Amino acid sequence: MKRRAVMKAAVAVSAVLSMGAAWAQAKEPIKVGVLHSLSGTMAISETVLKDTVLMAIEEINAKGGVLGRKLEPVVVDPASNWPLFAEKARQLLTKDKVAVTFGCWTSVSRKSVLPVFEELNGLLFYPVQYEGEELSKNVFYTGAAPNQQAIPAVEYLMSKDGGSAKRFVLLGTDYVYPRTTNKILRAFLKSKGVADADIMEEYTPFGHSDYQTIIGKIKKFASEGKKTAVVSTINGDSNVPFYKELGNQGLKATDVPVVAFSVGEEELRGVDTKPLVGHLAAWNYFMSLKNPANAEFTKKWAAYAKAKNLPGHKDKPLTNDPMEATYIGVYMWKQAVEKAKTTDVDKVIAAMAGQTFKAPSGFTAKMDERNHHLHKPVFIGEVKADGQFNVVWRTPGPVRANPWSPFIPGNDKKKDVPDGKTKI
Repeated sequence: MKRRAVMKAAVAVSAVLSMGAAWAQAKEPIKVGVLHSLSGTMAISETVLKDTVLMAIEEINAKGGVLGRKLEPVVVDPASNWPLFAEKARQLLTKDKVAVTFGCWTSVSRKSVLPVFEELNGLLFYPVQYEGEELSKNVFYTGAAPNQQAIPAVEYLMSKDGGSAKRFVLLGTDYVYPRTTNKILRAFLKSKGVADADIMEEYTPFGHSDYQTIIGKIKKFASEGKKTAVVSTINGDSNVPFYKELGNQGLKATDVPVVAFSVGEEELRGVDTKPLVGHLAAWNYFMSLKNPANAEFTKKWAAYAKAKNLPGHKDKPLTNDPMEATYIGVYMWKQAVEKAKTTDVDKVIAAMAGQTFKAPSGFTAKMDERNHHLHKPVFIGEVKADGQFNVVWRTPGPVRANPWSPFIPGNDKKKDVPDGKTKI
């Protein structure tokens, strides 16, 4: 009897200890990775996305966290160094044990980390427009696919309202996103009857700062009789000298409109925008949109920037499209974790299907049930003298992303469901 009593006591003690350990684990913070360049050529665009994640985490923690646990951000700086992105991603997953990572801007940085997230079954939310041609089980793409930005923008340029352009300059930074996007746009333009002779294609390296010669070539190309437009996929801090040179050479939007896919309110912060009035950008969100959700978002950001004394933003708080996509991603992940009742990656991935969020765009963003991309509205805005955008065209509602562009041969055979490994 004594032995049985001792055994029962031991079992009871073990149960109590196990419950205590489980309770302690349940109260441990959930670590969240933040993988954005805070230095180097992409810092001009990415630093604010780091702050957007931190703002969303602070909001969520103020309301009790997720599953009763606070979120703990782990911020790393891959410094615009593409191989370093992969190293930092591996650090976040193996050393820091993060449950999810929000990060990357350029497609080359995303492609650098993809094998790491797939090997270690991590979870990445990618918040920037990209070239498509990819579908990974381990990535949720909250930025635009080509049919949610690039194709509508060029269709607008070809329309009467957009100036009826007949010739096109495809100008980008020399890496995968601009080159693949321009391959898609070439095929699209060809399908619309635009001849190869009416398409000029130019690339510059990351960090390029002298656009005098290229702007001169564009002016010459545009002087050959047909209405010309520029499609810019320049990324990072090169946008500042590019737009300054546009102003210097007097290339006005009424003569040769430029539509940009990677230039928003933040990139125009350091530019005299008065000579750029009328040039265009295509996004899924602009700060100037008038609706209650955006009023709340911009107000929250202004208060956060002031409280955190963020350089630039404390005095002139700006919001932009990748910030909105980042913010949506954080909250959709939270909702998916709460639905799954766990941070287990596979269960969260399943719970992400069909998640919705009332977005600052004024529309309800929805995560597609199949292809890990958001349904998003498309807006085209004209640069105003104050650096904001006046929306001149929009879709009636959200557009479902098609990551496999129909203008690239063979895409009709590709499935719209991730199978566990990236298709490229």
